[in-house]
Amino acid sequence: MKGTNSRATLLYVLSLIIFGSNGIVASYIHLPSYQIVFFRMLLATIFLLLLFLIQKRPITFYKFPQDTVALFGSGVSLGLQWIFLFEAYRLVGVGTATLEYYTGPIIVMALTPFIFGEKLSAKKILGFIVVVAGATLIVSNGVEQNLSLIGLSMGALAAILYAVMIVCNRHITQISGLENTIIQLGIGCIVVAITTLIFHGIEIPADLSSVHWVAVLIIGLFNTGVGSLLYFPQLTQMPVHRVAIFGYLEPLSAVIFSALILEEPFDSLKIIGTACILGGAIFAEIPKPNKRLAKNSLISK
Repeated sequence: MKGTNSRATLLYVLSLIIFGSNGIVASYIHLPSYQIVFFRMLLATIFLLLLFLIQKRPITFYKFPQDTVALFGSGVSLGLQWIFLFEAYRLVGVGTATLEYYTGPIIVMALTPFIFGEKLSAKKILGFIVVVAGATLIVSNGVEQNLSLIGLSMGALAAILYAVMIVCNRHITQISGLENTIIQLGIGCIVVAITTLIFHGIEIPADLSSVHWVAVLIIGLFNTGVGSLLYFPQLTQMPVHRVAIFGYLEPLSAVIFSALILEEPFDSLKIIGTACILGGAIFAEIPKPNKRLAKNSLISK
């Protein structure tokens, strides 16, 4: 079980690093945010569905109706949270929206003892506080002054939907792996498509040549397709507190990518924030020494 958790954690961290590059790739796509969200989910769903068919895996979803509500809830939450988050980016700026969005893991941590029955030790809570402080330092420089109430509300809704998505995934017990990911992305894609049609209608980019279609393919097939395949199956394999704490590696990797690729400044506050996120995550996951084992070891000496 321990080995399974370690592998799940490694794949989860890798998915967060991939997601952290979303902003870099999206910066090359000259499309409205809702269209980027739709294309990335559509391409990812098609890619994973083709992979599923090529592997000739048996369809098992219909055998486990108890997972239907959780899968549907997670898929809807996924689609809506990305819509709200990208709109919050536009209305209140990336810094403020990111800061709001990553209160989602705080909500998850707060619900952990009540919904999942996982005990939170003082060490884990302290490590989580340090991680949150580090994330705040990293994104606070981008906070805008003239804030839109609608934008703030959308950022808050994105955070709540993030927590709902994690909770729903924890209740998916039978459907796993590739099939799980396809269903969630597919439902999310339908939600985004319906929402786009209601509020924006059918829009075709005026100048198709100005769209960086290679970047669209990368964010859809790799960032969302491969990233989601690594991300969703691990949510049921790891303790909830670890999902919440390690989730802050995504904004950290986004800042590092921005500094390396876009040459954005990486000042002292971001360096301190980086140290807090890494240090807090490691501190929270270091196992407590076994006092009885240590005592027996001393006696044997």
